[in-house]
Amino acid sequence: MAREYPDAIILGLSTNGGSGQYFIEQVMAHTPTPILVLSTRIADRHSPSAVAALVAGALDALPAPDSWSAELESQLRHTVRQISKVRAIRHPRGGLARISTADPTKPGSGRQAVVALAASTGGPKALATVLAGLGGLNAPVLIVQHLNPDFTGGLLDWMARASALPVEIATHDGVAQPGRVYLAPGGSHLRLAPNRRLELGSTPVTTHRPSADELFRSVAEHTGSAGVGVIMTGMGDDGARGLLEIHRQRGQTLGQDQASCAVFGMPQAAQRLGALTTLLPPEQLATAILRAVSLVRA
Repeated sequence: MAREYPDAIILGLSTNGGSGQYFIEQVMAHTPTPILVLSTRIADRHSPSAVAALVAGALDALPAPDSWSAELESQLRHTVRQISKVRAIRHPRGGLARISTADPTKPGSGRQAVVALAASTGGPKALATVLAGLGGLNAPVLIVQHLNPDFTGGLLDWMARASALPVEIATHDGVAQPGRVYLAPGGSHLRLAPNRRLELGSTPVTTHRPSADELFRSVAEHTGSAGVGVIMTGMGDDGARGLLEIHRQRGQTLGQDQASCAVFGMPQAAQRLGALTTLLPPEQLATAILRAVSLVRA
């Protein structure tokens, strides 16, 4: 039981052993407090150590200088005053069981569900809501969000802060691990390849790159009925035909409902093709995804 309730916590990380991340997770799960991480291992907010701290629930992560000047001390005091005013929100990861570290290149017996989400206009906010509710999900999550490549880093930061699961930018030939979220990098298609490998590519030339259709079609091809496709708010019809392929493979297909969409274009296009089985608001999509994955693994 926590006995101290500080206005803010400044945490110095000197190693990458994971103890600092665990501490952040526990604080944010049980006694939510604004946390500022300072570390010599952090070059900027996109550094792996910074991303890990933000994923765990820290409010900000900054490089620690080799020596402190009066100006740097003043900046730190200002930052601490600012974050101490922020109302910390409970972060679920500290209350979850740790994900298995078994070799991801050797999938276990039985079918492995793969979840694919796609969004465009209004997508980041809706995606953040869904990811916050996916704690304990035993499937990889692949995401296509139509976005200018210059904003990919900002999207990563936002999703990492909101998500109950670790979030990273997808890398070519990486293995999609259960319980992790992979964002398509700006300007590159994200596809699922055999053995849960991730594939990035610049072709085909499409209106949107990354393309939701490319992601959904690859999931349909390589997971069959174990695929779970989710199409969310956005303009146009990208993703509708790919989602139909998942539906034809008897995978499970979900969409964001019209009332909660900034633009209902993408879900509506999928609905018109008969590709959707369910339409729900973002706060209910997470529960539907968890159930869909549990049915695959049943």
